[in-house]
Amino acid sequence: MPRSEKPGKANARAAAPPAEREPEERGARDAGGLDRYDIALLAELQRDARQSNADLAARIGLSPAPTWRRVRRLEELGVVTGYRAEIDRRKIGLGVLAFVRVDTDRDNLEATRALEDAIRGLPEVISCHYISGAGTFELQVLVTDLDAYARWTMDTLFRLPNVKDLHTSFSLGEVKAGAALPLGHLAAAR
Repeated sequence: MPRSEKPGKANARAAAPPAEREPEERGARDAGGLDRYDIALLAELQRDARQSNADLAARIGLSPAPTWRRVRRLEELGVVTGYRAEIDRRKIGLGVLAFVRVDTDRDNLEATRALEDAIRGLPEVISCHYISGAGTFELQVLVTDLDAYARWTMDTLFRLPNVKDLHTSFSLGEVKAGAALPLGHLAAAR
């Protein structure tokens, strides 16, 4: 037996049903592509990332070893970027969700980069996007109440580099939040 091969690995590989063989063995995927098992894994991990590997395997129709390898591959490729708990913001006192459009000078690249770096460091900002149309950035900001938002804008946001103006809208109620990413287009592309 070659030194690099673990005992039983060749036998296990030969005995594995074609559906459970690794992608390079069965040729089911193109380079970097996702097959139906990968898509099923992504859906399951979004639904419940705390389930055991055995439960994941049972849900997608593979045995635990190939399932574990596939999850690791998705992590290594950067498709799965991490795992986190979803927290009810209201139960921890974050009652205000604000959508803040930030106007800047778009032709000052150095100041814009400094503003990006500053925004990344603000824990109240849960997302930031470049936007088209009026404004440069759209922020989602969580704070405890309206007074806290007013203080935060005056003491923090207006003091950031390259901020010319702010336009704020407040959430009056959530219809959908923290949703899983849609995966239907991946299955349709196969």
